[in-house]
Amino acid sequence: MMATYFISQGRDEIPRWREAFSDARLISPREINARMVRGDCVWVTVDTQGWPPLVAELQRRGAAVGVMSYSPSATEAFQALESGARGYVHALSSPELLRQAQLVILNQGIWVPPDLMARVVGGTFRALGGLDQAQSEEFQSLTERERTVTRAVLEGQSNKEVARSLGITERTVKAHLGAVFAKIGVRDRMQLVLRLSRLTTSLVDAGQE
Repeated sequence: MMATYFISQGRDEIPRWREAFSDARLISPREINARMVRGDCVWVTVDTQGWPPLVAELQRRGAAVGVMSYSPSATEAFQALESGARGYVHALSSPELLRQAQLVILNQGIWVPPDLMARVVGGTFRALGGLDQAQSEEFQSLTERERTVTRAVLEGQSNKEVARSLGITERTVKAHLGAVFAKIGVRDRMQLVLRLSRLTTSLVDAGQE
């Protein structure tokens, strides 16, 4: 049966963690190596010394890993995802949000706070090398306005920023994105990045789709 662990240093247990997961255990980095098994969910706070390599090791061993931060930022979120985490949340998030995030990462999804997602998408797209010429047929199947919106999103602009730069409403941006997602066959911004980036094939092979 899947277990939930929290790894934190320098802070007492946060009550909301227990409210979200009544059977969760607060554990040290040293203890996790002996207790964790493939399929467990492990949350690591960024106050844990050497958290990026710890996240990478836990992910390699088959854990569904989430990272918690007391001061979330796009740079840190990107670092967490790059290390192998599938989720990044505020450490003081509500129990309901924590449960939602865990459900997403246990189902191989990616969870990042909405206000950071646009920045993370842009950083991921640049890190993966930009638009894949092999995927140009899918990209060219879009209308001119859809391509413009897609490029802006891939560069890390939020819906509000896209709307302002194009002189349209946020509602119109959402409508264009909905059409883009449907045509390309993706559910969200991050999947759009992976579909259109140069390293899509290698990421899928590695189980990071």
